[in-house]
Amino acid sequence: MTHVNDATNGAASTDGWRRAGGQRSTAGDDKSNWAGNYTYTGQIVVPGSLDEVRAIVTSGRRVRALGTRHSFNALPDSEVLVHLGGLPSDPVVDDERRTVTVGAATRYGDLARYLHGEGLALHNLGSLPHISVGGATATGTHGSGDANGTLSSAVSALQLVVANGDVVEVDRSTEGFDGMVVGLGAFGIVTRVTLDVRPTFDIRQDAFTGVAWDRLIEDFDAVMGSAYSVSVLTRWASDTIDHMWLKTLVTESTPDLIDATHLGAVAAPTSETVDEQPSNLTSFGVAGPWSEMLPHFRLDSTPSAGEEIQTEYLVPRDRIREALRALRGIGDRIDAALLITELRTVAADDLWLSGASGRDAVGVHFTFVPDADRVNAVVPAIEEILLPLGGRPHWGKHFLATAADLAPLYPRRDEWAALVERYDPSGVFRNRFIEERVLGD
Repeated sequence: MTHVNDATNGAASTDGWRRAGGQRSTAGDDKSNWAGNYTYTGQIVVPGSLDEVRAIVTSGRRVRALGTRHSFNALPDSEVLVHLGGLPSDPVVDDERRTVTVGAATRYGDLARYLHGEGLALHNLGSLPHISVGGATATGTHGSGDANGTLSSAVSALQLVVANGDVVEVDRSTEGFDGMVVGLGAFGIVTRVTLDVRPTFDIRQDAFTGVAWDRLIEDFDAVMGSAYSVSVLTRWASDTIDHMWLKTLVTESTPDLIDATHLGAVAAPTSETVDEQPSNLTSFGVAGPWSEMLPHFRLDSTPSAGEEIQTEYLVPRDRIREALRALRGIGDRIDAALLITELRTVAADDLWLSGASGRDAVGVHFTFVPDADRVNAVVPAIEEILLPLGGRPHWGKHFLATAADLAPLYPRRDEWAALVERYDPSGVFRNRFIEERVLGD
């Protein structure tokens, strides 16, 4: 077992996952998250076997799983943080069930490339392919598309080490499974995840600009339904949308040139074409495999801005116009701390703590400057608008709402708490975040 407590211990064995999100890897950064806005307080360990995971869980200390450190809050923190990068990824495809089972620490980008090579695909990917399967599904992370559920909605089974050290397998036939998928790490250390797969497919990505804010709000359904996956990226005080990225499913009838003039959009400038584009973005203006085109960022590059603070709320689809107009009303305040906002649609699911549980949703994402004071000066105003409309914070992003604020937004929160108590009566996997932001203890 590797212990990672400083810049030297475990450096060789953990270099890949410490760099996985593009985060810094200099001395002193070993216990910081991807963006550098949170420093973990616990001891980080990298077990080399399932038996070592079991020994850690039954050691008498509080334990949590730590993925690729892409959480912007204290959700993963505990006395002991277990990173599973020392266990094999070992993807196993079940052709009959149309699933793949993989190690929880596996990055989505690595799994996607493997599946594409096997002629298979996942239904969707997040904007960053660098995130781990276990961490992303446990927090309800999503991609985009009117018909596409969260990444968690593809989970059909889990293997986990529970509080007494047993290795437990649960699936869709297990009572309470829909409460365990977006489990926030509260049920145990998830070691392997089984996901639904489908035949591989190609996606073409094209960039547009020039859509007026009023047009977006008025024709929101037409804009967001114009491709397999649509992302709107912009600031709030401008009159027009900065960027609109359409990821179109390629079929025999897909035209060589994607046109969005019917939406009031024009082709983006050359900086977003295949010839001259930012080096960390996936390609525009060409078709390619889903594994490369559904994420926004390339697996071999630093995603997004690197140092930043991210906040996101999943707003009910039927309240989004109201939400956008209200946020526009404080656009100058938001933009003062903002790098970019992204809007994406998410299909409803039945997972108890999912941001899309029971309703179609729109992810309203804020990538902020890496300045906590400036961010915290505007987040309360955003939450004052979005929480009453049913906006649910992304569990892995920065937010200020407490358990009391969030309880009305999750009708099955109490059932979830009872299920957690059943699997973890001694509180091995509880931490301050779970107590203050979810349970209200």
